[in-house]
Amino acid sequence: MQKRKLGNSNLDVSALGLGCMGMSFGLGPAADKKEMISLIRSAVEKGITFFDTAEVYGPFTNEELIGEALAPFRGPVAIATKFGWKPNADGSGRWNELDSRPEHIKQVAEQSLKRLKVDTIDLFYQHRVDLNVPIEDVAGAVKDLITEGKVKHFGLSEAGVKTIRKAHAVQPITAVQSEYSLWWRQPEAELLPTLEELGIGFVPFSPLGKGFLTGTINENTKFDSSDFRNVVPRFSPEARKANQSLVDSLGNIAQRKKATPAQIALAWLLAQKRWIVPIPGTTKLHRLEENIGGVAFEFTTDELAEIENASSKINVQGERYPEHLQKLVNR
Repeated sequence: MQKRKLGNSNLDVSALGLGCMGMSFGLGPAADKKEMISLIRSAVEKGITFFDTAEVYGPFTNEELIGEALAPFRGPVAIATKFGWKPNADGSGRWNELDSRPEHIKQVAEQSLKRLKVDTIDLFYQHRVDLNVPIEDVAGAVKDLITEGKVKHFGLSEAGVKTIRKAHAVQPITAVQSEYSLWWRQPEAELLPTLEELGIGFVPFSPLGKGFLTGTINENTKFDSSDFRNVVPRFSPEARKANQSLVDSLGNIAQRKKATPAQIALAWLLAQKRWIVPIPGTTKLHRLEENIGGVAFEFTTDELAEIENASSKINVQGERYPEHLQKLVNR
């Protein structure tokens, strides 16, 4: 497995990480815990050293899963987790209220350390920007945790470039996480140039379009009732039908390269910048192996131009979040 450095930091990780959310939350029922522990440990054995989780995934159960699975591998692996949510006051059990007050950040860090069974959190992201708390105060709280040795690196998720600059001035940011793939290329406009200027790494989540770019989903696919994709406009049957041409284009290129559409999508991301580390998620060993296989593919200039030309002709339909979550990004 190739290694990559996230920005100007000393955080070296595998070129491909593993997004663990779907093992516990968001994409249908939680998977079997023993099977997921086995999958995570297989990932380490195959060279993956970068694992992504968050307290809200479950909530809590995903961090606990990661902590147990990676307990034998302390040192060689890096774990990223996130803060910034709290349970709704209405007792509904939902977690769509933000809370990035410094005292809350420090409480979350202590709890995450216990669930992850570690002495230090490798990368601590603010999960979403909280407009009720100045980003300078957020960065200052994480800076305190770094000084105390409880956190190594600071990150932001789905933040706008102005917020990134303000936070980076207080505590240097190691990585920014946001969606980026062949069917969501908005980061290319402002985010990627800003990160390159500041020396910040980029961690694309949903690099396979929440599964759509694998070619295994079409307009007739039915999702479990607990699957988040049921409320994502981009996954309406009409949008899936309209967006199928992008997957078809990937499939044509993949066939010539003797690869899969997923491998082409991941290899394309890796070819964009040396400081990009995608974190595709999966609950299946054969998909993990398939994704890892994408790291080995390299494109000629002509092949990259072909992908660019094909994707530029496709106007992807549908927003990537429902309205109540869309307003929480790029702030």
